Amino acid sequence: MCGIAGIIYSGGDRAHEVGRDMTRMLQAMKHRGPDSTGYALYRPAAEGYVMHVKLAESNGKADFDLEGRQRRQRREVETRMRELGARIHGIAGKSDHAMTVTFELDGDLKRLADYVEDVRGTEVLSLGRSLEIVKDLGDAQTVAADYGLDEFVGTHAIGHARMATESDVDIANAHPYWAYPFPDVAVVHNGQLTNYHGWRRRLERAGHRFQSDCDSEIIAVYLAERMAGGDSLEDAMRRSLGELDGAFTYICVTEDALGVAKDELGAKPLVLYESDELVALASEEIAIRKVVDREIETYDPYEGAVMVWTR
Repeated sequence: MCGIAGIIYSGGDRAHEVGRDMTRMLQAMKHRGPDSTGYALYRPAAEGYVMHVKLAESNGKADFDLEGRQRRQRREVETRMRELGARIHGIAGKSDHAMTVTFELDGDLKRLADYVEDVRGTEVLSLGRSLEIVKDLGDAQTVAADYGLDEFVGTHAIGHARMATESDVDIANAHPYWAYPFPDVAVVHNGQLTNYHGWRRRLERAGHRFQSDCDSEIIAVYLAERMAGGDSLEDAMRRSLGELDGAFTYICVTEDALGVAKDELGAKPLVLYESDELVALASEEIAIRKVVDREIETYDPYEGAVMVWTR
């Protein structure tokens, strides 16, 4: 089932309360996915990079040294980043099992991410100049409160309310997915890819790695690889409709754009609203009405549709 949402504002780098607005949209679709909630949020362009790292999670049993392991992970992540030449500006962590690092680096981002992930029990959830992915168990209000997301100001965002159907209820299998190791590309998805295993083998042979068994992660890496090869976001998304099989609707975001694609069956719902101020889209109209305080007209894109907006 699941619920997906996206919002992008007009006005270039002008910041908006995107964390608050995305929380309202996702909370309105809590009934579509109560297991976990995730955000891909884009801050205004800034110097340097931001990296969001997941630390050890509780396994649901007695874990007497969990806090100690998390402290050791934080120290090791910071040490490894400095070893590779990162100039760290700040380290934050409103959740015990996550840390957000802002830094500058002249070297290879993939090498840095790989080295950080060699710390046992850690996962780099996002890395880029603008993107920050936050995802955790619970509904949108719970996750937003835990991470202070109502205070996040930015330019655009996507989100996902997940009902676990084919994989575990944990953070690793929550959406959105970053297109590792491509900076600032993320995806949320409602549906299923029927040729998932073939594409995973193909992308792994090309040198990509995956942190989950979720087919949505395939979409993110597929699109980013096409764009790294010279395709525009829209061209990559159009190509995906011919190469990714299944019934799906997905939303992809980059540093300056938001796009949506529906497969040729058009079975997975999506409602769209456009104005001079913003574009908002979601699995249900009720989510859009939570952020637009007037009477609106929405529509459902046709099957096989690909649409892209830039800020």
